[in-house]
Amino acid sequence: MELTLRVWRQAGPNAPGKFEDYQAKDVSPDMSFLEMLDFVNEDLIRQGKEPITFEHDCREGICGCCGTMVNGKAHGGFEGTTLCQVHMRHFKNGDTIIVEPWRSRVFPVLKDLMVDRSPFDKILHAGGYVSVNVGGAPDANAIPISPNAQDTAMDAAQCIGCGACVAACPNGSAMLFVSAKVSHLDVLPQGKVETVRRTRAMIAKMDELGFGNCTNHAECEMACPKKISISHIARANRSFWRALFSHES
Repeated sequence: MELTLRVWRQAGPNAPGKFEDYQAKDVSPDMSFLEMLDFVNEDLIRQGKEPITFEHDCREGICGCCGTMVNGKAHGGFEGTTLCQVHMRHFKNGDTIIVEPWRSRVFPVLKDLMVDRSPFDKILHAGGYVSVNVGGAPDANAIPISPNAQDTAMDAAQCIGCGACVAACPNGSAMLFVSAKVSHLDVLPQGKVETVRRTRAMIAKMDELGFGNCTNHAECEMACPKKISISHIARANRSFWRALFSHES
């Protein structure tokens, strides 16, 4: 299979960028998208050219590093799939594939397809944790937790912080990410005691960093590789309004 890749090249955050075309030849349909990029990079290195910079780590769909726009869609637009899990059999011989980084003012391009997603880390540092001293680890069944609460918490905890929700949102909102982090702690008894502080802190940090407001376009839910529901946004909004009028610190 032979493909034309139209790839965004940018030397650094303050450098101008542009699309450049590359020919990907002898591509196997069984290659993953990242393996195909490796294949192209090997050819560029042999030619003495600068390889395409892209971020990756696990290549198993759990680290969130591989986030890239493919043909204008986050992770390629395949339902419930990270880019590293997309295989070349989804494309046709002779296709032109446009590959570019996340397009969001809060995720500046570091180089080529790699962006700075540290704003997500700053939101987590603001409150995405449980700080209550609970002593030694209790028995697993010491605190009864309903199956519904368990399922909701686990669904939300699947968020890998890839940033697809922000890249897909017309407003550049991080609300799906924030709500998932709020939800998976708030529905469990260990996290409930800090709901007010956590919600206030994380949403305030999100606003401070310059993310846009959520206006329920639901593009985030469609782009999320872990299929996290926007129902978590509704839960976070309820928590926010309770926090807004609460006297708790």
